[in-house]
Amino acid sequence: MNFMKITVAGTGYVGLSLSVLLAQHNEVYAIDVLQAKVDLINSRKSPIRDKEIEEYLSTKNLNLKATTDAESAYRDAKFVIIATPTNYDPNKNYFDTSSVETVIELVKKYAPEAVIVIKSTIPVGYTESVAEKFGLKNILFAPEFLREGHALYDNLYPSRIVVGTLKDNPQMEEAARTFAGLLQEGAIKKDIPVLYTHTREAEAIKLFANTYLALRVSYFNELDTYAEMHGLDTRAIINGVCLDPRIGDGYNNPSFGYGGYCLPKDTKQLLANYANIPQNLMSAIVESNRTRKEYIARHVLSKKPRTAGIFRLTMKANSDNFRQSSIQDVMKLLRGEGVDVIIYEPTLQQDEFERFRVEHNLAAFKEKCDVILANRFTDELADVKEKVYTRDLFARD
Repeated sequence: MNFMKITVAGTGYVGLSLSVLLAQHNEVYAIDVLQAKVDLINSRKSPIRDKEIEEYLSTKNLNLKATTDAESAYRDAKFVIIATPTNYDPNKNYFDTSSVETVIELVKKYAPEAVIVIKSTIPVGYTESVAEKFGLKNILFAPEFLREGHALYDNLYPSRIVVGTLKDNPQMEEAARTFAGLLQEGAIKKDIPVLYTHTREAEAIKLFANTYLALRVSYFNELDTYAEMHGLDTRAIINGVCLDPRIGDGYNNPSFGYGGYCLPKDTKQLLANYANIPQNLMSAIVESNRTRKEYIARHVLSKKPRTAGIFRLTMKANSDNFRQSSIQDVMKLLRGEGVDVIIYEPTLQQDEFERFRVEHNLAAFKEKCDVILANRFTDELADVKEKVYTRDLFARD
């Protein structure tokens, strides 16, 4: 593989993990709008919590430069990977793809010959529409399949690589194989399954994969609701069900609902893509998550607490992300019923979050709360176990 300049737009989990992966063998520019993140990366410190990213930044000889300057980042780049956030807009019933289009405009200005690879999650048909809008031929879509907090690990040991090209655009097939080769070159795992398809199918693969994971989370959460309401041993039921090799053991630990970067927005976007298409299941997956959060809130309210504590806004162990975490909806439901809600979240510096009080001292937090909600139990709560309400049965995500 020839050494080349690659630019990655966005330094979240997807962008930073790809920047680190590719900087092992290429000249990589990571561009972001936040100078503080750029400074951290250039000092070889990770702005996000990810064990392998932190390790590679501090110990590997990476040809990686972070910058806020668009011209220096994009000029002469052979590939530009777009990994900017595409949040779901409930008013438009559509992903907000404005950040992707902003990058495309800059690439057209500074590096019109570069191959654009969209990694951001987008609706089915979006790559075709943006190619037509901007008059692009040199564009690919390659979905990511990363776990939060394990993003670089999942690039080093990928389950598969999928690259989509526009229909009737055979000149991009070579670029697709080159890009897949770049990912393979940076990975540790060998014999990685690679699928080349059209962009619409690649976009659909991403949304259907995440919606299936959300379905699985929802299924075991509803199993847990049934078992808890009937006084049954949820763990025994799940163990018995999952011994069936057709079902398996993953994504089966009950929680307060699915949340995070991907599952809430991807399930809603896929449901929006089903407009005028017969379906029952897709609506049920989205609705099930709302029902689970309402059940958790009602169960906590049945304990008649004056003060409820929220132990961590993050939904997963070893994570610093709490965007769209399901506990936030539970908190609002509790507050709506007059319960005083206090948060303990070490990653928060401020004394208030969304008009909820933040307690920075763990001992004081434990003392003030009648009940403590913990999506994932840790040894830090062992001394107040009688106060803790959790559905974490297997001590894993």
